[in-house]
Amino acid sequence: MKSWRVTDKEHDGRHFRFFENGEVVLVCGGIGAAAARRASEAVIAIFDPKIVCSAGFAGALDPKLRVGDLVRPNSVINAGDGSRTVIEGGVGVLVSFGSVASPGQKSKLRDSFGADAVDMEAAAVARSAEARHKQITVVKAISDEMDFEFPAMDRFIDADGRFSKGRFAWYAAIRPWLWPRVMRLARNSNRASRALCAYLGTIGA
Repeated sequence: MKSWRVTDKEHDGRHFRFFENGEVVLVCGGIGAAAARRASEAVIAIFDPKIVCSAGFAGALDPKLRVGDLVRPNSVINAGDGSRTVIEGGVGVLVSFGSVASPGQKSKLRDSFGADAVDMEAAAVARSAEARHKQITVVKAISDEMDFEFPAMDRFIDADGRFSKGRFAWYAAIRPWLWPRVMRLARNSNRASRALCAYLGTIGA
């Protein structure tokens, strides 16, 4: 993505950094529904896109899904209120949940919604797009398989959806029993990131 042009813009009193390549615009919204909603509303208000894409990481609810697999669902469900967005051309179901899902929560989400994967943002992006009559599409790279047990993460995400790597590193550093999971998380995230970036690169080509 080195060829993409970087621009900084303000919307609704907040600063956003956009990456532009021809007719494609990317914005890193942050973690969680609120951050995703703000970013999607900003990109819609400033650039008026024809299609809004929610791209990011997801956890596997289907045991067959592996780290780095891409999920392009035909349905996104908000676990909070059960609302559903149907997407043309996709396959499977993605459910958006309010926090990082544990293996036990993943099993409940799969049973309750028949979902293949779980994220935190897609339902919020879909709602913003629908409210402004925009077409929505979703692509998620699997960053954790169904049985992966995350270290405690929510406390390191601020109100703007930013993850504090420094605070988390210090937290993990003094808890050596977490080190294997943290190293696995880093490997998984890198693999998912490469898969997602490769896909996004085809959009901007």
